[in-house]
Amino acid sequence: MRTKLILIFFIFASSTTRADEIRIAVASNFRSPMVEIARLFEAESEHKIIVSYGASGKLFAQIINGAPIDVFLSADQVKPQKLIERKLAIADSQTTYGYGALVLWSYQISTLPLQDILVESKGRIAMANPRLAPYGQAALETLRALSMIKPTQHRWVLGENIAQTFHFVHSGNATIGFIARSQLRDASKISGTTWAVPPELHTPIAQDAVILTRAEHLIAARRFIQFLGAARVANIIEEHGYETTRATRDDPTRKRER
Repeated sequence: MRTKLILIFFIFASSTTRADEIRIAVASNFRSPMVEIARLFEAESEHKIIVSYGASGKLFAQIINGAPIDVFLSADQVKPQKLIERKLAIADSQTTYGYGALVLWSYQISTLPLQDILVESKGRIAMANPRLAPYGQAALETLRALSMIKPTQHRWVLGENIAQTFHFVHSGNATIGFIARSQLRDASKISGTTWAVPPELHTPIAQDAVILTRAEHLIAARRFIQFLGAARVANIIEEHGYETTRATRDDPTRKRER
């Protein structure tokens, strides 16, 4: 009897600890707002967040291969949907937390329009690998829409993710690069020229979050997904250069005033 009670105690203790902790895999482009969101969530709830960052494609592969992830914040909608189709994620948890904006950036000062700078710039053109990163796919679609794939392809340098793409330009290893608008908002002392990529040139960069099946009964996971829809979180996301779908539902993690 005593042995059974001890076993029950340890199972309960383990379950309680598990409920207080949430492991989140986040697309690289969303690192800066996620730092603030995680800090706010931890401050206003009893839960602890452990975050890992990477290209959406790599994170997706890790999840398929059994990585211990509870919530996935992708830079697209496709990968969360594929996880649902594989029964690795919960369908009713999928939510769009933000919309990204693609820009072309150079350290050089230029008055040339977008299409002309792609031709006139003689250096390398950085972009995230389209097979791994949604921003890379958006860059590829943009070049295709402008009929600029053949004229520029020999100058491409592909980053593993959008963070590495930014570094290519920032370090001078590329003359221009397709990056997320949010990266320019987050970086300090950035100079040069930025060209906004017309959104009609590529598929909208809708970024979705989803709870993995392994975390189906994890309270912290559900609360975090709901937390992403809070107005205060939308403010953070928008301040970092994203668009949001503002939700009006209650924020379940906000502490009630007594």
